Amino acid sequence: MNIFGWKSAGRAPPRPALSRAYIGWAGGEWPRSYEAQLRELYLTNAVAQRAVRLVAEGVASISLQASTADAAALVTATSGGQALLETLAANILLHGNGYVQILRDAAGLPAELFALRPERITIEADLRGWPLAYRYRAGEVVSVLGVDSLIHIRTPHPLDDHYGLGCLEAAAGPMAIHNAAARWNKALLDNAARPSGALIHDGKEALSAQQFDRLRAELADSFQGAANAGRPLLLEGGLSWQALSLSPAEMDFAALKAGAARDIALAFGVPPMLLGLPGDATYANYREAHRALWRQSILPLAAKILDAIAQGLRPWFEGLTLRVDQDRIPALSEDRERLWAQVTAADFLSPDEKRVLVGLEAKP
Repeated sequence: MNIFGWKSAGRAPPRPALSRAYIGWAGGEWPRSYEAQLRELYLTNAVAQRAVRLVAEGVASISLQASTADAAALVTATSGGQALLETLAANILLHGNGYVQILRDAAGLPAELFALRPERITIEADLRGWPLAYRYRAGEVVSVLGVDSLIHIRTPHPLDDHYGLGCLEAAAGPMAIHNAAARWNKALLDNAARPSGALIHDGKEALSAQQFDRLRAELADSFQGAANAGRPLLLEGGLSWQALSLSPAEMDFAALKAGAARDIALAFGVPPMLLGLPGDATYANYREAHRALWRQSILPLAAKILDAIAQGLRPWFEGLTLRVDQDRIPALSEDRERLWAQVTAADFLSPDEKRVLVGLEAKP
């Protein structure tokens, strides 16, 4: 850390620049476009990435129940290196839109499902406002896709009739704050890890330019930085050491970073406890938080995706249904056990009615 806060009256060159981390966005505003927010905020934020992965990987891990085995194979197959459900869940969380291209074989039957990047899609509407076609731009190449070859899944947007509302825009502010706090910590570590102190001269005899340069070089080489933390300092020539510390206002960034992390978790629908953030009194324990994640975030998103895919594939698979097998979700096992106990104890129900209540078909 450069501790020469007072002017040297021309005895030394200007103060060297302190360590500065890269700041991808200038001023107090964060990027507004989707791609810029991804590059400059999301890709460098551990909390946001972990929150999205918790939900997306949870959607991808579900046990699928389908009325047609061929349709289930299409949904669960890996296409172009991507897992369809995981990719769609991440796209819908971040962008608010998910697009599934239906690739057909020579006979015109669906052979593969591929999730397209949502920021490359532009919807062309007719005079009445209904989607007429989709334009997919990859570099300089633009492809026109018909409405019968693309499945559009979106979240509700109160101000847009065609595009959904993602969580990335709402989380951009907290992510910018969280990243700025991380840069603050990095710069503080690079500049001696803390505002360690100041050298005070007794004023009886001014330091020469040579003494000033030698003292500054010695402090920079032998006492600055985390590797030299705690080394004793030998003073001479009327110099004394005054220790400094962070003020309460300067320490606010720690609480600010923790608050921003909780806002990021809230935006993506993940209980803060599951991200290792302390101070959450909403959930009694980790098990309750895990159950809330599945009930409030993963299952609703999975149901939205599966319902949209089933509707898009029904022209080829009549009466197709896709749903989550909740009996195979470990986080919901206690809920299922409680339901089974209640149904078993209900003597006024017939065996067929009990089977229907627990999600099974009645015996013929």
